[in-house]
Amino acid sequence: MQGNVRPETMERITTPELAEAFIAEQVKELQEQIGDKKVLLALSGGVDSSVVAALLIKAVGQQLVCVHVNHGLLRKGEPEQVVEVFKNQMNANLIYVDAVDRFLDKLAGVAEPEKKRKIIGAEFIRVFEEEARKLDGIEFLAQGTIYPDILESDDGVKAHHNVGGLPEDLQFELVEPVKLLFKDEVRVVGKALGLPDNMVFRQPFPGPGLGVRCLGAITRDRLEAVRESDAILREEFAKNGLEGKVWQYFTAIPDFKGVGIKDGKRTFEYPVFIRAVNTKDAMTATVEDVPFELLQHITKRITTEVENVNRVLYDLTPKPSATIEWE
Repeated sequence: MQGNVRPETMERITTPELAEAFIAEQVKELQEQIGDKKVLLALSGGVDSSVVAALLIKAVGQQLVCVHVNHGLLRKGEPEQVVEVFKNQMNANLIYVDAVDRFLDKLAGVAEPEKKRKIIGAEFIRVFEEEARKLDGIEFLAQGTIYPDILESDDGVKAHHNVGGLPEDLQFELVEPVKLLFKDEVRVVGKALGLPDNMVFRQPFPGPGLGVRCLGAITRDRLEAVRESDAILREEFAKNGLEGKVWQYFTAIPDFKGVGIKDGKRTFEYPVFIRAVNTKDAMTATVEDVPFELLQHITKRITTEVENVNRVLYDLTPKPSATIEWE
């Protein structure tokens, strides 16, 4: 797919027929671009990278090498799920890399959001380079870049790990088959490719992962609190029919504490922010009207079950004026 500007004449992909036409076109382009070489893909298990993986498997089969990097910033149970689905069920050529300490050491003391994103992005590329050196014939790097990534990077809203900022010594040619698609179109294409619904319709997850939901400089105690509170939120949304209905929902934890009371004793612990929004293309977003009783129940669970937390707040701000993520 040439260029970074979506043609005005490009029809929005809303039907299986349009998706099939896009897939056929991309498979042909990918085969022409890659030839008999190998292509390396960062497979997070998110919608974008999963669709790119399926396209590449359809186009070049075992020439695709998927790399799943556990950088310590994934949601609870996610690394295990990626291995199960892609390696065990889809028979993908998958390499698992445990890089938790490597990433967290690099991020220690870094509070500025853009610096965190760029450190995570640069380290991702380094991991891929190291893995590529262990393999023969790797000449391409596939990425799950989508159109909002490009638009927001151009507008200076935020840096994305898969748009720009690549090191000068990078030896790969980029493969970005869905870079002109909006998120809703990527889902239609994924469905047409035969990916399971729980993958195609899973909520989006940022490239830097929980690194941009552990606000400010990342600490391991807050990172675990984000992971655990997020797991509770996802579990309760699933139980109460909101999974699949709400586009994106997650927790974030700031780098400051507040006074509270637990078991009759004064505490000085972190607050948790809950965010739940709906959107079609990620360019604007509205806030989900979560039932108050459910919010109360989630609050009780988080403040009871998650260590170092004594307060829960619900973010009522649409996009604009706020972005969907806090960082």
